[in-house]
Amino acid sequence: MRWEELTGDQFGQAVAQSEGVCLLPLSCIERHGHHAPLGTDMFIAREVCNRAAALEPVVIFPDFIFTQILEARHVAGTIAIDPDLILHLLDNVCREIARNGLKKIVIVNAHGGNNALVPYFQQSQLVSARDYVVYLASRSNFATDHAGPTETSAMLVIRPDLVHMEHVPTDGEGEALGRMNHLLDKGAMTGIWWYGDHPTHYAGNAASATAAQGEELLSGAAQALVEAIRAIKADTTAKRLQDKFYAAGVNHQRT
Repeated sequence: MRWEELTGDQFGQAVAQSEGVCLLPLSCIERHGHHAPLGTDMFIAREVCNRAAALEPVVIFPDFIFTQILEARHVAGTIAIDPDLILHLLDNVCREIARNGLKKIVIVNAHGGNNALVPYFQQSQLVSARDYVVYLASRSNFATDHAGPTETSAMLVIRPDLVHMEHVPTDGEGEALGRMNHLLDKGAMTGIWWYGDHPTHYAGNAASATAAQGEELLSGAAQALVEAIRAIKADTTAKRLQDKFYAAGVNHQRT
């Protein structure tokens, strides 16, 4: 059940059918090489959520594209939001989801640039009491390459009309340049590491991408998400411990 497709009259029934579970698909708008659309992550997150919802009743929040993608500000088409605004907006959205009766919010991330953002956001939930829990369905994460064979294969299933395989580079453009290896090899890094490896914002070699591979990947991600949803629906521990944690923070008691 997609949030934006429900009427106001239908919404209460959708909350009940979903057992209060809402999927929050995180993606972004960024360059995906020469061959794939800017909204690749958005399309993939939406598809995985839709497939999971066809197997297990949930409400799916509209595409959330305003996430961490500062490393791609130098390429055309990227929408890079200020870090503090991202956190405020994501928190506000979660509060609105909960206010509408969906108290179990499941983040489904399809963008590798959010791999640090999401755990930090989850920890930030502990700053004050709230009547909902934010989960991360980590096994359904599709952020494993950037415009390479994984994402490109998925797009060959979802929107093949937007994929231009004839523009996939044949000169090794997607290979890491290793310009920051003198630090990375010693366990040190800076925020410019991704640009150091992939200045054209393309990683991997999409030439091997196929729709068959994409179907297998999407089906696997959706099934993993379904398993997570079912475990979350059955979960009563997270909210109970979260409430005890908030109370202990006020009363300074060990629980």
